[in-house]
Formats: sequence, structure tokens, C-alpha cells
Amino acid sequence: MQRISYKFTSFVENPKTRILINNMKKICLIAIAELLILFISSCGGNSSSTSTSTASTATGSQSAISGAAVYNRTCVTCHQGNGAGIPGAYPPLAKSDFLTDKEKTITQVIKGFQGELVVNGVKYNNVMPPQPLNDEEVAAVLTYVNTSFGNSGAAVTTDEVKAVRAKLQ
Repeated sequence: MQRISYKFTSFVENPKTRILINNMKKICLIAIAELLILFISSCGGNSSSTSTSTASTATGSQSAISGAAVYNRTCVTCHQGNGAGIPGAYPPLAKSDFLTDKEKTITQVIKGFQGELVVNGVKYNNVMPPQPLNDEEVAAVLTYVNTSFGNSGAAVTTDEVKAVRAKLQ
């Protein structure tokens, strides 16, 4: 019995084995963290709950407040409260060059995205699930993102979201 214990101890004390075990622990922790983030972010909102306070044109302070609420409910887990994202995992929305194409951003919110994406010159490769948002919520949240976090983009209207959604069907 002592001999088995000794062999195992000497195996674990081997520097190469220790490095391997430590790397495996790190990989497992990272995988668990990413799965947890993905699970939490995929919960999203509820498409059946229509925000009546959101203006259909998605302009003005009323929609900015509604857009912030939608953001905090569906986007904040991955993109963070300050829009900085999670380095190496989820891209930033703050001062993001990705937001310049309205149709592309509307499509990504509606359909989700999987694969490589370059934002501000940095490659990301992860999954964004489709968000269960109605047209008013999509317009409100994208208007909020386009006008927050150091971005100076234009408002997204409900009509623009409806048009993109119609193209996707």
C-alpha cells in the first residue's frame, strides 16, 4: 500500500506532470466559466413582453431608458455594464467599429452569430445566441448601444428592424 502511494506521489511531484495538471485545471476552469456565461447570456429576454414605453421611432430619452433596460436584461452579461466586453471572449460595444453597419448589427441581434468576428482589430471567436426581442426592443437596445459607451451612431428605428427581419425570413 505504501508503495502505490509513493509511486503516485512521485508521479505528481514530477515537474512536467505538475505543469500538465495545472494546465488542465486552468482549461477546465475557463471552459466552466465560458459555459456559465453562455448559459446566463442565452436566457435573454422574453419576446412576449412588449415594452409599451418604447417609442416606435426609437428616438428620444424615453427609448434610451427602455434601451438601457433591454441592454441590462439581455446584453450586460457578455458585453458588461460599461460595454467593454470580456477580453478574448466577447467583443466590446464601447467605441466599436462593428456598429457602423446597421443592417449587420440588427441581423446579429435577431439571428445571433457563431464564428470569427473582428472588432476594433481584435479577433473573437464565440457564440452570440439569437435574442428573443421584439422589433421595438431591438430598435431600443441598438439605439442605446449606438449612443452610449463613447459611440456616436444613429438611432435604429422599428421600421429598420422590421425591414431586416422581413429580409431574413
